[in-house]
Amino acid sequence: MTEAWLLTSTFYGNWLPGDKRGFVGRVWEKREGDSAADRRHVHDVPGTPYDEYIVGLREASEELMRGPPLLVNLEQAEALLAQFHETATIRKWQLLAVAIIANHVHLVVLADEGTDPTKILGDFKAYGSRVLNRRWGKPASDTWWTSKGSKRRLPGDEALRAAIRYVINQEHRLVVWCHPDYQEYP
Repeated sequence: MTEAWLLTSTFYGNWLPGDKRGFVGRVWEKREGDSAADRRHVHDVPGTPYDEYIVGLREASEELMRGPPLLVNLEQAEALLAQFHETATIRKWQLLAVAIIANHVHLVVLADEGTDPTKILGDFKAYGSRVLNRRWGKPASDTWWTSKGSKRRLPGDEALRAAIRYVINQEHRLVVWCHPDYQEYP
């Protein structure tokens, strides 16, 4: 049995916590009538609003940066796509759709049920970093990626179709790829 995932990660320094566009992150939250003490919560449920602009958090995030924000070019995106295919093959995952935009990537992946999505995304990023480092050197930040990323389980065929449509219809994409068996979804 397999599970489908929509995985997203930004390249280093893009879409920082506190961003004006909104952001998905761990924030302290208190709700009226809550008897619990302050608690940290990740607002990453599909269909729910992003956290809103927090100027102080944005400024603090910028101060922690170890280098400038990274954007990939077409040649780097093509190298990443090839590496994503190789990684999926090695790990015995099925890559269904990929979009690489200058500042982030989206992947739709099938993996054995119970496979940790953090490992899936982490492996794509780790092997992607290796190919980028070999060809273009390590960036000043010492990493190509932001830490973590979004890992959304796709709970059925409609969610899978919607995720594939979302990925392959990204604006400003450098590279897009869709598995031939799933190209009827757009």
